Amino acid sequence: MREREPADQASPTFDEELLLWLGDESPQVRAADADRVRDLAGEFARGFDALAEVDRAVTVFGSARTPPEHPDYALARELGACLGGAGYAVITGGGPGIMEAANRGARDVGALSIGCNIELPHEQQLNPYVDIGLRFRHFFARKVMFVRYASAFVICPGGYGTLDELFECLTLIQTHTIRHIPVLLVGGREWDGLIDWLRKRALADGRIDASDLEVLQLVEEPARVCAIVDEAHERQRAYGRHQRRRGELPGGTATAGGRA
Repeated sequence: MREREPADQASPTFDEELLLWLGDESPQVRAADADRVRDLAGEFARGFDALAEVDRAVTVFGSARTPPEHPDYALARELGACLGGAGYAVITGGGPGIMEAANRGARDVGALSIGCNIELPHEQQLNPYVDIGLRFRHFFARKVMFVRYASAFVICPGGYGTLDELFECLTLIQTHTIRHIPVLLVGGREWDGLIDWLRKRALADGRIDASDLEVLQLVEEPARVCAIVDEAHERQRAYGRHQRRRGELPGGTATAGGRA
């Protein structure tokens, strides 16, 4: 199968340029890595600064290609409204489709609506329902923002990008990089084939443990999503109170320039 070529070969994205390595790069190209590191640090800093005051949040993943008349769009909008009404900010990739629907639902109830957009060869605009809109050039910096502020991950039907985000979350949980964060699959029978494959192949062959599969929760009603998120958030807070954080002194008090 031939790979589809981007329309503009002369203008690679920052990630495309970063990951292009031929092995015979000139000294000037190699020396530019210092600039790339500064670019990455700046992108993280802008994201952290913009989201520093976020309290509780839930990240919602899903397809950019879902039209407003699709039932999944209505479901994601209801989900965003439910989460927003329960006091959570809603974080999405900031694009159209499911992302727009979840942001729109949060906006419907006056909750904070956040979009973390990404530079693509074919430009993807922020949807009009975000209160804080960020545009990232690097996928991995964007993924940190999805994860760092989230009390839960809600996975709606989507394509490669959604599946990438799903398995990124599962890997972070499996490796105990993040703890007590539920992964909620919504969309009815959408996930039956994936769960069946994981159970009959990956689990049966010992490539994952039963506890890894139990992380995934199939949920049909937005109200049930909110209840699960609330329970998990309490567990996260109980766990977090006993963890030493950078910027804190023993006992949980903040150092100069840090927050308790």
